Amino acid sequence: MRKHTVTEQIPRHLQAYIARQDASLYTSMDHASWRFVMKLSRAFFSDQAHQKYLDGLRETGISTERIPLISEMDECLRRFQWRAVAVTGFIPPAIFMEFLSLGVLPIACDMRKLENLSYTPAPDIVHEAAGHAPIIADQSYSEYLRSYGEISRKAIYSIQDMRVYEAIRLLSDTKENPRSTSDQIQKAEEELQSAVASVTEVSEATYLSRMGWWTFEYGLVGDLKSPKIYGAGLLSSVSESYHCFDPEVKKVPFSIDCIYTSFDITRPQPQLFVAPSFEVLKKALEDLADQMAFRRGGVEGLEKAKRAQTLTTTVLETGLQISGILNRIDYTAQKTPCYLQYSGPVQLAYNDQEIEGHGVSTHAHGFGTLLVEPKELESFKEQLTMGKPVSFRFSSGISLEGVYEGEVKRGHTTVILSLSSCTIRIQDRVLFQPEWGTYDMACGFDVHSVFGGPADRESYMHALGEDHPDAGQQKSNLTIETEELNQLYSKVRGIREGLVQGRVSGDEARSLLEGLYRGFCQDYREDWLLRYELIELSVRFNLKLVSEGAIREELRKICLKSQDLRELIQRGLEVI
Repeated sequence: MRKHTVTEQIPRHLQAYIARQDASLYTSMDHASWRFVMKLSRAFFSDQAHQKYLDGLRETGISTERIPLISEMDECLRRFQWRAVAVTGFIPPAIFMEFLSLGVLPIACDMRKLENLSYTPAPDIVHEAAGHAPIIADQSYSEYLRSYGEISRKAIYSIQDMRVYEAIRLLSDTKENPRSTSDQIQKAEEELQSAVASVTEVSEATYLSRMGWWTFEYGLVGDLKSPKIYGAGLLSSVSESYHCFDPEVKKVPFSIDCIYTSFDITRPQPQLFVAPSFEVLKKALEDLADQMAFRRGGVEGLEKAKRAQTLTTTVLETGLQISGILNRIDYTAQKTPCYLQYSGPVQLAYNDQEIEGHGVSTHAHGFGTLLVEPKELESFKEQLTMGKPVSFRFSSGISLEGVYEGEVKRGHTTVILSLSSCTIRIQDRVLFQPEWGTYDMACGFDVHSVFGGPADRESYMHALGEDHPDAGQQKSNLTIETEELNQLYSKVRGIREGLVQGRVSGDEARSLLEGLYRGFCQDYREDWLLRYELIELSVRFNLKLVSEGAIREELRKICLKSQDLRELIQRGLEVI
């Protein structure tokens, strides 16, 4: 029997975001960076992280010695009814959430630069593989994460949200690009500050992003006085996790009220929320969902969609779904919605399946419809005869004249009525005129739900050609400037593997490492990690390098250059 791949079970519009992990692009410097992060993590988190973290590292196939293969992680995660796929950089939030809702963890396959070892705003394999993946082994957390994806994919995003997302993506890409200048980074930071400052209303998507940030990114769990780390943002930040228990970082009991606390991805968090258990997270998530338009519908949902000015779906009580950008709502004197106008492209669907002949090519330039109460709709339908003109004035004050051309039914319910030569007016304003083509009237009155995105995502994105985005290429941190230094890292890595496998004796290793040190100590005075690697090998294998004292002194001098470096190096030496 042929073995199925993970991508065969993923919708086509999501497959387009899946990248190919190329292990050959990881340099020896990258692997050394990974080793260092994992050594510090295993030592620190053995006491400070949720119990499932260390177990999860083993259960999800994550090694200290090398950057993991996502295909291997996928096989391990299947045991927990999850899967893993490779992506690059920031993918659109709605796409990320849809992956989660299907039990698929998107893992950014890029590796952070050495200078960003403590923390990077960019998604990378440290954050996803060493942060998110291990905790998925806990069933309660796993259920929360999947539910979060299911609810978040229904959230309404605003135009302002999308500007912030684009600014975050630019900043992360710029910071992790080894060729970026300090001016480019500063400009990207200013663009993010400007985007955040321009936000005038907190959207559903923002509330959900805050809950995600304060839970699965920066969450603590357990007793308020002695909590444990489970958030991936902390688990992948060897610096911020180390300081998150400092008295200066306020510990707040977790509740749904966390959604009213904003965050800044460029700075350490001033407070963290502590949940007594993962079950509490699920309850808060459900409470938040009960406030969202996809559950509340009605005028509240319509107005949210109109203010957002992004693609949303309106679901009527007949089951008809209208997907487009809602830009006008007409009300009766009783403040009841009577006409909805969407800008194109618009899709009409039923049960999340596009209705044949009513995709974005048919409604490319927009769509408008009356909202008519069931009894009045039946009265109107009684006037209809195929191919015959009809004239009707609705109680809302809207008048319609046209020629009846047919209907679309789902089961026994009529969901669309079509008329040609149609004119629709409300008072003196024309809502539709004959030269615009066939008028398709959505049947329904009550708005049962309003949610973000199109109803039939695959058909909508395919029609617009958006199901083939550039998935992006995995980047390499290797530059012309670091090529020779990386060769030295490769040689040290080779000696390490030789010692582990017994192919290289202690005397041989000592001689080779002493020679390497003499060759690079003058040329690479700023590089600390390779020096650390030599110390770690000397201690681990009892090599007693003659140069060990000199190397330690050089590391001491490098420590003087910054508080961050001093902390990293000293912590690294402590765990040897």
